[in-house]
Amino acid sequence: MSHTTHQELTAALTARWPEHRVAPSLSRVSALMELLGDPQRAMPVIQVAGTNGKGSTAIMIDAILRAAGLRVGRFASPHLSDVRERIVIDGEPIGEERFDEVWADIAPYVAMVDEQQLDGVDMTFFEVITGMAYAAFADAPVDVAVIEVGLGGRWDATSVADASVAVVTPIGLDHTHILGDTIAEIAGEKAGIIKHGSTAVLSGQDPAAARVLLERAVEVGALVKAEGPDFGVIGRQLAVGGQLLRLETLAGPISDVFLPLYGEHMARNAALSVAAVEAFLGSKPLNPEIVVEGLGSVEAPARLELVRTSPPIVIDTAHNPQAARVTIDAVNESYDFDPVIGVVAMMQDKDAEEVLGIFAEKMDQVVITKTSSSPRARSVDDLAALAETIWSTHQVHRAATMAEALDLAVMLADTSTAQAGVLVAGSVIAAGEARDLLKKEDQE
Repeated sequence: MSHTTHQELTAALTARWPEHRVAPSLSRVSALMELLGDPQRAMPVIQVAGTNGKGSTAIMIDAILRAAGLRVGRFASPHLSDVRERIVIDGEPIGEERFDEVWADIAPYVAMVDEQQLDGVDMTFFEVITGMAYAAFADAPVDVAVIEVGLGGRWDATSVADASVAVVTPIGLDHTHILGDTIAEIAGEKAGIIKHGSTAVLSGQDPAAARVLLERAVEVGALVKAEGPDFGVIGRQLAVGGQLLRLETLAGPISDVFLPLYGEHMARNAALSVAAVEAFLGSKPLNPEIVVEGLGSVEAPARLELVRTSPPIVIDTAHNPQAARVTIDAVNESYDFDPVIGVVAMMQDKDAEEVLGIFAEKMDQVVITKTSSSPRARSVDDLAALAETIWSTHQVHRAATMAEALDLAVMLADTSTAQAGVLVAGSVIAAGEARDLLKKEDQE
């Protein structure tokens, strides 16, 4: 057998049916799990769904569980720069060699499912990587798996597992072409992760979403823990490198919790994470020291992350109106940039007009670019034309690549005031690309 490199293997995997095209069925992933001996049942699962904040909430749950002494597997999506970031054990992405081994183990079974052509399609990339994650976690073995939903919930491949704790972050309008046009329809999809006899841990929601989620919980006999009555942020203040929180938990208030992330939305995600871990541990109050240690150790790349100074460059994954709003609010609160130079690239299926409108509240000039790695990327001319209806023409700049966009933004910041800063946002892929470029420069 010819030796396939990790890069070749990754390329072959990602060439499968792409994850933004959903084939709404659990038949293929269920068939794979059955062939593998149901690894998704080898450990309890905490599943995280919602429109925004899934990734950072899953990272925080993972960190608190590890502080409590458990061995944790975490499945994340999408990845910023390497597909291995999706399968995390003990806080670290699995190594290239291990990734390739897991794929080699399950590949024959994937081929068997492909041959069946269930619903007329091969297994999608997302289904395969989900199968790899469950197999890797069962093999490790981990004490608990924290599983971030890819898209929606009901038909998401991750839902092949029955989560004992279903966590739902705020629900907004995103992926409407797949999930539905109203908050209630989208909530209906995401409510699918709430299974019989589980505990649903819900962040504060739009009333239409809250109603759907609570109806689902009643229907399946799930216990509900909700932000507000059961947990939440009591107080927070800015601190160097993050914020200092006071959280309401089952054990009562916990004070002086340092979170090395910015913005009120991150504080709320932290409160949600603590409640999720408490629910997982059988609604037992957590030792405050575990909460402090876990949240204090959190690293969430590209979540308002300061990746460079002089001029400061902050990267964020905000790609829909709800995320853009919390990002701009957090930048206002946590960074005193004046002016702000934006670098924005977006995907074709996003509400670019509303997102750019929100960015324009803070970005004095904007460099419009596109990612090199996604066929869904919106063209520079198309996005720039839209930007010119929001900013005046001389405030909108174009750059063919992310590397050129960063260079131009740095030049604009350098020739401005000493307080100028750069904010990169608009898509997860763009955030990953910018982060890779800047980190690479730092190493050279």
